[in-house]
Amino acid sequence: MGAVVLSFPVLPALAASVANAASIVAVRVWPAADYTRVTIESDRQLAAKSFLAANPDRLVIDIDGLSLDAGLKELLGKVKPDDPYIAGVRVGQNQPRVVRIVLDLKQAVAPQVFTIEPVAAYKNRLVLDLYPTRERDPLLDLVREKEAAESAAAQSVNDALGELIGRIDRPQTAASSAESAASATAAAPAQRPASAVAKIETPPPPPPPLKEVAPEMSQAKLDRLIVIAIDPGHGGEDPGAVGPSGLREKDVVLAIGKKLRDRLNANPRIRVMMTRDADFFVPLGERVRKARRVQADLFVSIHADAFTTPKAKGASVFALSTSGASSTTARWMADKENAADVIGGVNTKVVKDAGVLRAMLDMSTSAQIKDSLKLGGEVLGQIGKVGKLHKGSVEQAGFVVLKAPDVPSILVETGFISNPEEESKLRDPDYQDELVKALATGIARYFAKNPPLSARHRAL
Repeated sequence: MGAVVLSFPVLPALAASVANAASIVAVRVWPAADYTRVTIESDRQLAAKSFLAANPDRLVIDIDGLSLDAGLKELLGKVKPDDPYIAGVRVGQNQPRVVRIVLDLKQAVAPQVFTIEPVAAYKNRLVLDLYPTRERDPLLDLVREKEAAESAAAQSVNDALGELIGRIDRPQTAASSAESAASATAAAPAQRPASAVAKIETPPPPPPPLKEVAPEMSQAKLDRLIVIAIDPGHGGEDPGAVGPSGLREKDVVLAIGKKLRDRLNANPRIRVMMTRDADFFVPLGERVRKARRVQADLFVSIHADAFTTPKAKGASVFALSTSGASSTTARWMADKENAADVIGGVNTKVVKDAGVLRAMLDMSTSAQIKDSLKLGGEVLGQIGKVGKLHKGSVEQAGFVVLKAPDVPSILVETGFISNPEEESKLRDPDYQDELVKALATGIARYFAKNPPLSARHRAL
């Protein structure tokens, strides 16, 4: 990757300033298609200045009060070749108390550089978020994915027919006579006139690529599509709850979310949008925005929380409440989940976006909550067939992630990861499959009684 370390000898006159420099605790890199995050954790707050340079594209960060040490050099090995944004890293002692980091970029980025004060298990963090300059259209991606799946299925059928016809038309040899005689009865229905055979053997022309402005056929498909947003909680800098043996909530819910996506996508009328499909952090408000951008018909957030005592057990389903929590436990859960942004690390200096988001999150309607309770009831009934329930009814609390004003939304606590028995179950792929089946069945039962009310009429 062409990463180079630029280092300079420390002169005696600089020894005192080097001794007072901040120490690096850890360096982490979280690559994802949405954005790549680089986190530099230190024992004291760091001050940084950054600028973009072109030809080639690179981001330059000068960090004051820091000396080049082994901890910072670890950054060189943290960047993987498949990182979508970073091509390589160079680190050097630019000035006696200033370390310069140069990120060689694979594409133009819109960077955000900010600091986070100590919280939870973290000390001071300097965060470098690399966002694409042009955001992808997630709804267009879903349509492309659907058309690609349909094309692959059609090609598979054509390949199977072609193979069968080839076997029928192939001249028989003595060695194959017995086998052909045995299969003659099964092959007979496939015989047809030569003209028909020739027509099938000629592959149809490939469909034109989906353009940024989709053709009418694609818009019609979009109108008939059911879009479900699956939201695996936590991720990246935010591990979520951690079980007695070290199992992390963010890993469990991602595994369950992917399995649920694959099961639901098996239905040709359904496409799933994942708020995250890898180990990276997504702010709570961004999860809501992603669901609204694809005009989701449902939003299902998946979690596996912990409680103050390891004895707590059982799955739960929550819907939004605008008038207080339905129980003390529900309020405690909401407060804990709503703290994800503080732990995961959000750039609070983006005031404009935060103001727009705050206004949007106050728009939740009673109709949305009513539909969410219906969805929650169906899902809870199915989960109860798999394992113990913490409470036999859908609970309500002020979860930020459920505040999409026009999308029925539920938060599913699959179990208490702090309970050793439930942690063991949540780790088990077979138990995960049972949970996924229950979730999918609950969703199907909801749609059977509450079909989507309107089509999507946004031009792609």
